[in-house]
Amino acid sequence: MSPRLDESQADTSIKQDPQDIRPPHARSHEPEGLEGLPEIPPFTEVGPVDARALSKTLFARLDALEEGTHEYAYVRNTLVELNLALVKFAASRFRSRSEPMEDIIQVGTIGLIKAIDRFEFDRGVEFPTFAMPTIVGEIKRFFRDTSWSVRVPRRLQELRLDLAKAGDELAQQLDRSATVGELAERLGITKEEVVEGMAASNAYTASSLDAQPEEDDSEGALTDRIGYDDHDLEGVEYVESLKPLIAELPARDRKILSLRFVANMTQSEIGEELGISQMHVSRLLSRTLRKLRKGLTLEE
Repeated sequence: MSPRLDESQADTSIKQDPQDIRPPHARSHEPEGLEGLPEIPPFTEVGPVDARALSKTLFARLDALEEGTHEYAYVRNTLVELNLALVKFAASRFRSRSEPMEDIIQVGTIGLIKAIDRFEFDRGVEFPTFAMPTIVGEIKRFFRDTSWSVRVPRRLQELRLDLAKAGDELAQQLDRSATVGELAERLGITKEEVVEGMAASNAYTASSLDAQPEEDDSEGALTDRIGYDDHDLEGVEYVESLKPLIAELPARDRKILSLRFVANMTQSEIGEELGISQMHVSRLLSRTLRKLRKGLTLEE
């Protein structure tokens, strides 16, 4: 049996705000009006069985107290302290996440407080059974709302979870990855919605531009690979500048340019096509190119 508090220790119990869940040694005196409650040993020494028994007693007393009073706040916060082990147990399921464990426990404690406020003692349900779904739900809601690198609608966040679950189930049944059509049939949605949910999954995590590559990766960091000069852009500028100049040329000169640079015909082949000599084609082509070059120079 855990040791009980003597009178000097009992005088250091809690009197606090409803949202204050400081440990017993950090609190002022216990409020008056709590005669009849069992003496509570240090919470670090309370085992699961004792915590459950003490919680039942405190919940029964909480029902008889008026909300907003010091006595109500004391009993409520004592229940929070007694049942923090539930929060730590629930938080341990998310140990692999990138969020600090202290943050996860804080969020889980909010779920514990909600469970205490909603718990109805006279229904005969064990408090841990009632509280655990609320605590886990609060933690999951925290990850759903804060862990996305890019904010997407909640509908797509939930669709991503449904797709992941359905994909795992179908992979076990089919011994392969499920197709878009199979996922759509499984969830009763359209293929377009499946594709939309898959695209939204890409927003869950983001890669750092400065992240270093793996040891066996011959390429550098992502920032070294995505920033480069596109030399074709200069060609686009020239094409757009040449369009009005070419439009002003005589029809035969435009024809020669098209056969030479679009159809890739030789000067001899162009001469045969137009019924003129290869030398004449050469002179006409040289004259046209000088004119276009001069026009581009004037524009600059």
